[in-house]
Amino acid sequence: MSRVQHQQQQLHHVCSSPQQQRCDDWIFLDVPSDITIDVNGVRFALHKFPLVTRSGRIRKLISEHRDAADTAKIDLLNLPGGPETFQLAAKFCYGINFEITTANVAQLCCASDYLEMTEEYAEGNLSSRSEAYLDDVVCRSLEMCVQVLQQCEGLLPLADELKIVSRCTDAIASKACAEQIASSFSRLEYSSGRLHMNKQVKCGEDWWIEDLSVLRIDLYQRVIEAMKCRGVRPESIGASLVDCAEKLLKRKPILGARAGASAEAIEREEKTVIETIAGLLPGEKHTVPMSFLFGLLRSAVILDCPMTCRLNLERRIGSQLEMATLDDLLIPSSQHAGETMFDVDAVHRILVVFSQQDDSDNDGLGYEADGPRPLSQTALDKVGRLVDNYLAEIAPDANLKLAKFVVIADALPGYARTTDDGLYRAIDIYLKAHQGLPDLERKRLCKLIDFHKLSEEASGHAAQNERLPLQAIVQVLYIEQLRLRNALCCSYSEEDQKTAPQSRCTSNGVFSSGLSPRDNYASLRRENRELKLELARMRLRLSDLEKGHACIKQDMETSNSRKLILSVSKRIRKLKLI
Repeated sequence: MSRVQHQQQQLHHVCSSPQQQRCDDWIFLDVPSDITIDVNGVRFALHKFPLVTRSGRIRKLISEHRDAADTAKIDLLNLPGGPETFQLAAKFCYGINFEITTANVAQLCCASDYLEMTEEYAEGNLSSRSEAYLDDVVCRSLEMCVQVLQQCEGLLPLADELKIVSRCTDAIASKACAEQIASSFSRLEYSSGRLHMNKQVKCGEDWWIEDLSVLRIDLYQRVIEAMKCRGVRPESIGASLVDCAEKLLKRKPILGARAGASAEAIEREEKTVIETIAGLLPGEKHTVPMSFLFGLLRSAVILDCPMTCRLNLERRIGSQLEMATLDDLLIPSSQHAGETMFDVDAVHRILVVFSQQDDSDNDGLGYEADGPRPLSQTALDKVGRLVDNYLAEIAPDANLKLAKFVVIADALPGYARTTDDGLYRAIDIYLKAHQGLPDLERKRLCKLIDFHKLSEEASGHAAQNERLPLQAIVQVLYIEQLRLRNALCCSYSEEDQKTAPQSRCTSNGVFSSGLSPRDNYASLRRENRELKLELARMRLRLSDLEKGHACIKQDMETSNSRKLILSVSKRIRKLKLI
């Protein structure tokens, strides 16, 4: 056996031994070591010649110890990868073979750069070998790129400076994009002499979604940003964000508890995950479930994330609010946000975003080609019912101020509700829970209700509701008489016959079913002047009505009997204002 082979066998034995060894245990039997290298407390008894022929850094450090004793000692501080990686680098210097894998290639790239094991000192050095494996093997496989990125978590920022992270993220994005293009072509079907693509996109084909969820959030962010630049489908990115958020938020507290991390550290990490996921959401609608958006918003409120993060989520929710449910809107308040049980301010901001989508037609001059499309009447109806149910849910809260209740009820335009039964029910619940409201505030609440849009059942209940102010009861009775007279009349007046076909709305405020929602909405502003004139006439009639009812009101307040309510109806008929 040659002397070199004997040295290689001894070094292989030494490198395979436990790391925490004394210096004497690393000395060869027949060739004493002439250099000791300390890496994070682990000592390696080696020889100068094999190391200086491959490593420029060790060559420079040894030259600085020429005047020292026979055995030089060198400390390699902050060596990337630690003793395990230096052990592999030492094997390479001695010519001992070992396998480069995804588990060590990132460490070898960083360690070879730290040790200056480049082509300048030896041909086919460790730096070029590890770089070649990274480019020719790792970057050809999405799974291997993910594994290397996991190894880079402890090698930053050097791994970033050596472009290991960027090469892996670009490779993952390219592979994911190529997979989607290939799957799109595979779904092409020949029909009627031409090719057409199936519109159904199955995100289940994006097998890489689960692989990415193992990455740390900062590296995951870079991968998703690279995918967006490459043109990966927003639906696929949304599915990946949902999967990543669920796994990270479930995994981090468990890992933090096992590692002994403080509660503050775990909370900071969770906040980072929420903020990052919220910032990565695709701009397109319906790419993630509505429940997921509300879940992020709840977490952002509880963790007290920055307002910019919460506003971003609220804008996305508001743009597709018609898909939400009542449970989604019940966002708990943070402990220091206010006295109410639910976060009413967040819901108001969401409603403002939703309403602004229908307010971009440039004063009725027509919709811009590149502007947002107006909301459909179906979406308005859904959100109107949703808001009424939400108001009924929060109305019993004794700490809910009247101003907040009113601002939620008034956030939607009047034509968003085809009926005000739900709004009347919510107001009645609020009045029942807040019985100490003064008369002025009760009148303010009742002004929100369009009594023309109440059903017969709701009107009957309102006429006997003692919680309503007297003026509201009189108005309900007045409208009921109008309905009774219209029911008895078999035909409209000549003026009504001329104007009814041209009207965009029916008498109770409901849009005509013969016109599209866009035409209905555009006609509202064009009819603004006519509506103002009609409003002026109604005010004059109401003024005459109030003058005629002055004495009736005084009698009602003193006696408060049921007979006087019936007398109101009789005296209204005598006023001949109908």
